[in-house]
Amino acid sequence: MATLDVIDLKGDKVSQVQVSDAVFGADVKEHLLWEAVRAQRNAKRAGTAKVKTRAEVSYTKAKLYKQKGTGNARHGSKRANVFRGGGVVHGPQPRDYTMRVNKKVMAGALRSALSLRAKAGNLIVIKEFTGGETPKTKELAAVMAKLEIPRALLVDSKDNTWLVLSSRNLSDANFIDPRGLNVYDILNHPKLLVSEQSLRTLEDRLMPSSATAEASDSAAQGA
Repeated sequence: MATLDVIDLKGDKVSQVQVSDAVFGADVKEHLLWEAVRAQRNAKRAGTAKVKTRAEVSYTKAKLYKQKGTGNARHGSKRANVFRGGGVVHGPQPRDYTMRVNKKVMAGALRSALSLRAKAGNLIVIKEFTGGETPKTKELAAVMAKLEIPRALLVDSKDNTWLVLSSRNLSDANFIDPRGLNVYDILNHPKLLVSEQSLRTLEDRLMPSSATAEASDSAAQGA
């Protein structure tokens, strides 16, 4: 079991928390990270690129000139791709770029991303994201500056209205609910700030079945 420090929004250490090595201390598998990021980026592609073929361009179908005797190549239509304004051969057509990725692969990639940040000391556990009575971007920006973390991904429940509203105007920080945490967003931010409660949510969500069974057996033997 790995141990992570828990700090408050002033940067003071308030406690420590033990986390599973299976989730936050796993081997970093770069090929899983690559596959997950590729799938996420492909899913964002519109796939609407389109060119006209020779059957779609608006040109006459009449033969340009007679077949022989002109000294020109034998052409039958000005819609051919060799002419200006003609159709495009093998050009892009609307398509779906979505890739199907196995759930276990995505979970493994997420464990690798979290472990990568944790091993480098870039996973910071916050006791609780709470501020004043009303959400203020300026207040959260001051907290980020005090922690010396200019750019980060803030992970907490979407029920935390103060954090949701305070972070939405920050240019270098983004908020995300732990249920929506993904590999691309983790790798796209150098720091990961996670509330202690969200840390447990992620651990329960990503715990491999084998590790869960071992933990249950250990608890039963201890009893």
